[in-house]
Amino acid sequence: MLVILSTHPIQYQVPIWQALARDGSVPFEVWYLSEHGVAPSADREFGKTFAWDIDLLSGYPHRFLDGAKRSEPGHFWGCRLHENLSARLKRAGATALWMQGWQVAAYWQAARQAKAAGVPVWLRGESNDLAATPWWKRPLKRLALGYLFSRVNRFLSIGSANARLYRRFDIPDRRLSPAPYAVDNERFAKQADALRPQRQALRRQWGIGEDAFCVLFCGKFIAKKRPMDLVRAAASLGGQGANVHLLFAGAGELEPALRDACNDVRASFAGFLNQTEISRAYVAADCLVLPSDATETWGLVVNEAMASGLPCIVSDACGCAEDLVAPVDPRFVFRCTDTAALANALTVMHAKPQSPDVWRRAVSANDFQHTVATVVALAGKATP
Repeated sequence: MLVILSTHPIQYQVPIWQALARDGSVPFEVWYLSEHGVAPSADREFGKTFAWDIDLLSGYPHRFLDGAKRSEPGHFWGCRLHENLSARLKRAGATALWMQGWQVAAYWQAARQAKAAGVPVWLRGESNDLAATPWWKRPLKRLALGYLFSRVNRFLSIGSANARLYRRFDIPDRRLSPAPYAVDNERFAKQADALRPQRQALRRQWGIGEDAFCVLFCGKFIAKKRPMDLVRAAASLGGQGANVHLLFAGAGELEPALRDACNDVRASFAGFLNQTEISRAYVAADCLVLPSDATETWGLVVNEAMASGLPCIVSDACGCAEDLVAPVDPRFVFRCTDTAALANALTVMHAKPQSPDVWRRAVSANDFQHTVATVVALAGKATP
């Protein structure tokens, strides 16, 4: 049996587990370390307590491990194992343990305990080689990740920058398998299509003019997402007579500063929109911008937007830039922090909008079914 270890039920991962269950060829069970996101939980960066409004527990086998109620997946030491997994893995007849990264202590413990039990370890993390590491941290990082990677048999890479990171740690290609980062493309496409006839009504609800070019920022209002860069770029376009309207969907500590900065640009704040609500913003907007710095390891909001048929502009520090946006048009990838380049990308996007089908086709390669196919293939042969 394949054992999948995850910090908590995550809306981007659950479709994979459900699809694996529908496929039926790989016996598996998901082991969760916490109940975050299912039971109402506090999110420090959103600055609010919430639970996702979609079913994250149906359609696949799962269990919550000991201590799940006390675990905090947002903190490294706050999410650790409260039992030794070696015995549980043996009792389950585990043929492999699949971990979802190394951002919490529990994953490091699990890798060691799986090895002790003779169970091969698979790893699907989201880190990449885009963020600069201070010189004094490089040997420490290489030592720590080298220790972890030496206990991993198979690396499931989510994209180009992620795969490069593994290669920099001398992981050979024969130990890499594709597992592209994805959302439930079909669900977002259906939600957007159902809302499309209401587009003008949605825009009026947020005070967006009929002729305005509406630019969406969707996510946490925190420093690494750099939402203020979008405000500066839009302000510079306003001086050129452009009719730009910013739509902010989300919440976070920067909201007061963002509202103050928007005095010189047209802007609306939609608040936090849950999974069944966010498509309203994707339909109302004309494009999405993700200006994040290199701590944005991917940017799944871009997958959501593209699956909804919404054009996207992203910074070159986002992990998704080279796999999702650049293949559509490299002009829609700008250098992080360069607000003039962002303003230029917005001008290009406004002048020559592309069909929603172009963006949907581009994101179709990043579909969770590709990860399912990889897992089925790996489970059908001995792990090297």
